[in-house]
Amino acid sequence: MKRSIKNITLISTFVLSSSVALIASDLTKAYDMPDASKLIEKDLLKEPTKFTMPKSCNLDDAEAIKRGEFFFHNLNGKKAKGEAPKGVKKFIETKGKDGKMKKKPKQYGNCVACHNIEGAKGGGNIGPDLTGYKKMFVDTKTRDAQFVYQKIADARIDNPKTHMTINLTTKLFDESEICDLTAYVMSEKKQTKEK
Repeated sequence: MKRSIKNITLISTFVLSSSVALIASDLTKAYDMPDASKLIEKDLLKEPTKFTMPKSCNLDDAEAIKRGEFFFHNLNGKKAKGEAPKGVKKFIETKGKDGKMKKKPKQYGNCVACHNIEGAKGGGNIGPDLTGYKKMFVDTKTRDAQFVYQKIADARIDNPKTHMTINLTTKLFDESEICDLTAYVMSEKKQTKEK
């Protein structure tokens, strides 16, 4: 009897250790695995990029300032408040993998999530407060249009650890949209009175 119990124990131990070995073995060869390094490479940001503000930027253009304000205060076309200014689309059409055209909300800056500024509703406090920016920085010549343009385009140039979105390097915005945001940030804004 003792011998059969010993045999059963021995067989059970063998079966259990074989099962553990099978579980611990490399099963990646049993099915197709994506190359994770290629997937990660797609997600990595490009190196910080230095941009020069295009000569075509018209920082005094009322329409550019309106567009910049719209981008600053809205997340995307689907959730945008109010009518889009002239030249701004709320939705863009892209071709899907199936070949059909799909309507997708245009992404905006939603800068107000991190920055406070005149007229902001729920202005954030993660980034610098931009209230009175023109008077404090532009009028005193502490900051110029090129500085603001670069900061919005890719803030990593002078702050590698920034949490700000990388707007032009990632192509969230194009050059003219960065011009519009620059025009808005640098513009004179009406002070709103709290009631």
